[in-house]
Amino acid sequence: MELGLNNKVMLVAASSKGLGFGIARALAQNGAKVSMCSRSGDDVEAAAKALRDETGAETLATACDVSQPDDIQAWVARTADQWGVIHGLLVNAGGPPSGSFKSLTDAQWQAAFELTLLSSIRMIRAALPYMTEGGAILAVTSSSIIQPIEALALSTVMRSGVAALLKTLAEELAPDGIRVNNIVPGRIQTDRITQLDTNTAKRRGVPIETVQAESVSRIPLGRIGTIEEFGSVGAFLLSPAASYVTGTTVRVDGGFVRSI
Repeated sequence: MELGLNNKVMLVAASSKGLGFGIARALAQNGAKVSMCSRSGDDVEAAAKALRDETGAETLATACDVSQPDDIQAWVARTADQWGVIHGLLVNAGGPPSGSFKSLTDAQWQAAFELTLLSSIRMIRAALPYMTEGGAILAVTSSSIIQPIEALALSTVMRSGVAALLKTLAEELAPDGIRVNNIVPGRIQTDRITQLDTNTAKRRGVPIETVQAESVSRIPLGRIGTIEEFGSVGAFLLSPAASYVTGTTVRVDGGFVRSI
């Protein structure tokens, strides 16, 4: 399938590794110009170089902490200065820490709000002035917006807010020809999943292999997904090939979420 991404300018947040990198890679493989950001300047520079070397795509790397509004503005402005327009935005950020409701402090709730929900608002607000008809916004959230996950209260509450924001914007921005969607990862092999499994294993006092096996046993396809599989779906949703898809949540989870 031709995605129509050739020379499209894409902002991809938190893209030095993991889910963001998977989508950035798929976009680059399909001819997009990819502006990548990460808190670590060295990591995102290395990731951008890897994509240039592999695909020949134009990439731009920027150190950006998405919990900081000035960083977001600088990243978006640098991208617009480089290429003049923005065709797509992937809203993404590292997940807030795990923990039960009783263990969480006001400071942790505030930090999660800044990192997850307010960063989404700020990224979208910064990108919109450069986005024309046919633009696309996609956010990475979590299956916790559909069914809460144990010990992930911060993620569940804040990412549910992001999902509500996207649904609101899908209607508000439709007259401008801008699509807004939500992509939900299931068990995708990333450092984040490994860390969460490690925390769960420690909390339960069992080997991490036990936690991982239990998780896989609940996935109908019987395995953990790859960032390549996740990235290809994300690239499609950001592309002109998905021109009649907006206001929806797409799950890439191997059938893990059972809701209808």
